[in-house]
Amino acid sequence: VTAISEYLSVSAGACDDGPLKFLPAEHFDWVVIDECAQALEGSCWIALLRARKCILAGDYKQLPPTIKSQKAASKGLSLSLMERLIQMYGDSVVRMLTVQYRMNSAIMEWASKEMYQGRLTAHSSVERHLLKDLPGVTCAEETNTPLLLIDTAGCGLSEMEATDEQSKGNQGEVDIVELHIKALTEAGIKAKDIAVIAPYNLQVDLLRQKLSTRHPELEIKSVDGFQGREKEAVVLSLVRSNRKGDVGFLAEDRRINVAVTRARRHIAVVCDTQTVQNHAFLKSLIDHMTEFGEVRTAFEYMQDIVPQNYTREHKDTKANTLGSSSTSTKQSVKEAPNKVKKGQKKSTSSSNKENPACSEKCTKPSASTLSEEQQNKNRYAEIRQLVENFLKDLTQSELQFPSSFNSHDRLLVHQIAEQLGLVHESRGEGKDRCITVSRPRESATADELSQAAEEEEKTLEEEAISLSPSKLQSQSPLDLKSLHLERMKREQQKREENAQQKKQQSSIPPAQNLSSKKSKDKKRTKAGACDIAAAAAPDHDFDTLIKAVMKADSVCSFVKCKASVLTLGQLCLFCNRQYCLSHHIPEVHGCGDKAKSHARMRISKEGVLYAGSGKKDKSVDLNKKAYLQRRLDSKLKDMASQRKPKNKEKDS
Repeated sequence: VTAISEYLSVSAGACDDGPLKFLPAEHFDWVVIDECAQALEGSCWIALLRARKCILAGDYKQLPPTIKSQKAASKGLSLSLMERLIQMYGDSVVRMLTVQYRMNSAIMEWASKEMYQGRLTAHSSVERHLLKDLPGVTCAEETNTPLLLIDTAGCGLSEMEATDEQSKGNQGEVDIVELHIKALTEAGIKAKDIAVIAPYNLQVDLLRQKLSTRHPELEIKSVDGFQGREKEAVVLSLVRSNRKGDVGFLAEDRRINVAVTRARRHIAVVCDTQTVQNHAFLKSLIDHMTEFGEVRTAFEYMQDIVPQNYTREHKDTKANTLGSSSTSTKQSVKEAPNKVKKGQKKSTSSSNKENPACSEKCTKPSASTLSEEQQNKNRYAEIRQLVENFLKDLTQSELQFPSSFNSHDRLLVHQIAEQLGLVHESRGEGKDRCITVSRPRESATADELSQAAEEEEKTLEEEAISLSPSKLQSQSPLDLKSLHLERMKREQQKREENAQQKKQQSSIPPAQNLSSKKSKDKKRTKAGACDIAAAAAPDHDFDTLIKAVMKADSVCSFVKCKASVLTLGQLCLFCNRQYCLSHHIPEVHGCGDKAKSHARMRISKEGVLYAGSGKKDKSVDLNKKAYLQRRLDSKLKDMASQRKPKNKEKDS
């Protein structure tokens, strides 16, 4: 045993109860402890007592020792021996390895600046290597950039939380990570060369459920699972997305440093910049990737996202343009200019050609120093000024706003057009959605004429026909607001007259009332309704009434429509009638006002309008349900094992 010159073991293996008990205490000259920054100081002293000199190797800017007791950590147990010695003696006992052989220089520069005083340099063999340089990998946008930031700000991809613990998850980021992994693998990158890192265990579980079956070799772990390792490409999901701007334990700088520096050629960060920018260290990462990498919005990956506008309580936060901007800056600013998203570039250019007057004003970003309330007021004033200028210019038939407007701007346009009595409608879908504002229609279409049996529509048509274009040009600029008020007064008078007529009809006997209704409202009343009214007369029995009701329910309730609704039909929530698929929309069969008021009530109450004006889906998410089921099974298994009787020792 005394002939041993080198001994390799873990720190606990160097204790006096191991093989070293046969050697004298001064047998070794040196003790070398690797990854010393991640070891408890007490465990280091087990081996240090065996020699007079020591070499401590490690990086105290990465993960510290794992301490379960917060009280012990606060009293100094989390401080490693290496970090304490550096604090005591400074740089005189430190020799820093400044050349790294792993990362692309664009990835390295952020960590070097923020954690290592800018002293790191990249070896020439790895300084500019990219994913496209790997054998069998095609040149694509994803393989040609070392830094990629996918911003979910304003996309409504909020975090989810397990009810019984502090772990967090974000299903929207899981979907984006899946799409990015798909793009990388289709470009020729092997799944075993990609790492997916998430700071929360719940997010790790969600990612594994989504990706493990399709990519068995793909490693999906938390930050602790990748300490001391590396991968060609790393996809980092930061999870946190909330209105408060709370980042939780993402504020641990060393943990983020480990996650980012695992990448050799490509790092993709999926996060909500409005949330994570509240922490200075994370903000420096976002700023670095914005300046030297490519920035994308989550809308490029998911076309069906419903945007949400965030309201900040503090005033010092700068206005974030990452959610709506798709500019991507390459590693060298001089060589490659900023890029704009393809879809946005096409849509904004086409809209600017049609409306050059509004293209300059409508795309101005608000000043970052103003409060959000003041920004909303200024934006409202700008849009209203554009609409008023459109009203003054009688040569323009409609005003089309660019598709670069966000959901809040589109809401302002709808409100202003409603106040001024203008026709406003949305056109296009997804990124091409835009709003068109036009003057009140001068002539009705053929479908409107067929449904214009009511007196209100007749008067509106007469009013529109009387105002011919020649008269409008000869008169002074038309005050549409006063015209709208006069029309509302006439409608109020008609409603009062109709109410009086109903009172008079209620005093008439049912038989006479039925005959008068048939004579006056033949065109307006549906045949099924007439049959029901006739069957309700005193000279008919109850069975006839039931048959008439059943017959009416089997046919679409829309006037002049005879389509059957027995197999396919939809019940209107506002009038409680059955309609075919051609007339089931409330605006088509006459319930548009009720649907509009219902939508306004819901958006004012919940702050978001769901698809189809329906209710929020409160069913449990399948991924979360599976996660909770696994926790329940493990808990039941533990309790079952505790109930098992212990084997009694047999009497000898």
